[in-house]
Amino acid sequence: MTHSRPTRHLERFVVVLLALASACSDAPRASAPSGVPPEVAQYADDWALPGRDYLNSRATRDSSIDKSTIAQLAVAWRVDLSGRGAYGNISTTPLIAGDTVYLQDLSSRVSALDRETGAVRWQATQPLSLFGPNGVALGWGKVFANDGTDGIVALDATTGATLWSRKLTVTATDGVDIQPVAYGDLVFASTVPVSGEGPYRGGDRGVLYALRQDTGEVAWSFDTVDSDDLWGNPEINSGGGAWYPPAIDEARGRIYWGIANPAPFAGVPGYPNGSSRPGPNLYTDSLLSLDVGSGVLDWYRQATPHDIFDHDLALSLLVDVRAGSGVRRIAVATGKAGFVIGHDADTGDVLWTTSVGVHENDQLTALGGRTQVLPGLFGGVLTPPAAADGVVYVAVVNSPAIYEPELSIGLGGAFGTMNGQAVAIDAATGTILWDVPLPGDPFGGMTVVNDLVITGVYQGTVLALDRATGETVWTWQAPGGINGWPAIADDLMLWPIGASNPSTLVALRLPR
Repeated sequence: MTHSRPTRHLERFVVVLLALASACSDAPRASAPSGVPPEVAQYADDWALPGRDYLNSRATRDSSIDKSTIAQLAVAWRVDLSGRGAYGNISTTPLIAGDTVYLQDLSSRVSALDRETGAVRWQATQPLSLFGPNGVALGWGKVFANDGTDGIVALDATTGATLWSRKLTVTATDGVDIQPVAYGDLVFASTVPVSGEGPYRGGDRGVLYALRQDTGEVAWSFDTVDSDDLWGNPEINSGGGAWYPPAIDEARGRIYWGIANPAPFAGVPGYPNGSSRPGPNLYTDSLLSLDVGSGVLDWYRQATPHDIFDHDLALSLLVDVRAGSGVRRIAVATGKAGFVIGHDADTGDVLWTTSVGVHENDQLTALGGRTQVLPGLFGGVLTPPAAADGVVYVAVVNSPAIYEPELSIGLGGAFGTMNGQAVAIDAATGTILWDVPLPGDPFGGMTVVNDLVITGVYQGTVLALDRATGETVWTWQAPGGINGWPAIADDLMLWPIGASNPSTLVALRLPR
């Protein structure tokens, strides 16, 4: 029985239907390892997974927060977290499990907090600050977190003591910048070709990993660069890896990863427009479906062949929609290119592609000179979407960047120059149901709670939108800029305020 659900009864019904459909299908079936961590099962009504469930829905109905009550939220406690990473000091979502909150900040400190008061129960600091995002996973009496920039560490969930650590990076410039996920006696994480030592150095390649939860040993790995010589020029080229937690389909035994970009982008002297890496540069900017137990590739679909703009397809989620008298599961992927793409979860066939946000020069396959592009380096769908009742909600950052054909990494991204957008999309058809402006850059992702969808902008405002219309029904001025995403359980909403100094975790609670 799955413990992932946008609505408790509907999801249980969906799992039964999927199991029956799978049993009657001639399609090959993966061998799914059993093993939802006991904490995830016990605290399924809280927020014990990065995406709230294995579908990455970021949706809950197990809360008393809705349109009729949200205006009553008030600050219950806050915990300041000193230190700084590359982008403030919190770029993740906290986990809520019973009476404890778990969080990792970009200073590589893992904190266990009392849910009622915010009191610190224990803290464990790993070496080196992170580029981010990062975060924790929970399971089998352990908290799994980024071990600085090098790998994954397992901590005792009660004391914070280190139980094991596993280095995953191969070079000094590889990094681990992902919130891990625990399932099937495995912990899933990835390397990327970015760390505090430098971004996109030649020879760095992102690799997906499944680690054994009891020892940290590698159970399987999958190289997201489908080229032994890094597309012909390992001294210059790099790419791949995952920045965000994968979605997991328990019934199918599959894990769905959104994969990052190739580099350099746009190019380097002598190799304009990515000509150092000819071809599509698989598996960058792709959605991958792997067997969750073995890591064997089931299918892939690349959204942007030979990307020259850093347009990661970094975010994945699974969404159930009505199909006749039954239910169909859609594998949705999105990212910095500003497109949301629906795939058949079994075959990877593209069912629909929906453009969101402002687009300018982003379909160019080569640059003739200095060019402004939208979405830019920090634009498009940059942070996690949400889904409920067959609707996908995305927060779009409209941030331009300047690229040159022989300049690697481009000239940054401009924040605060354009409104962002919140967009609701029918997951069955890709039709936009509503599209509303947001006052700033929505780095706070999307989170569904009952009849609301919640987001936050970097400029420091949290907004609650009516799920049916997109109308803003409530705002809260945070004590700083937002580049993390919340967790919600019962009467509690936890907001990481990462761009303040010091950064802080704020607990908003309904009156009792």
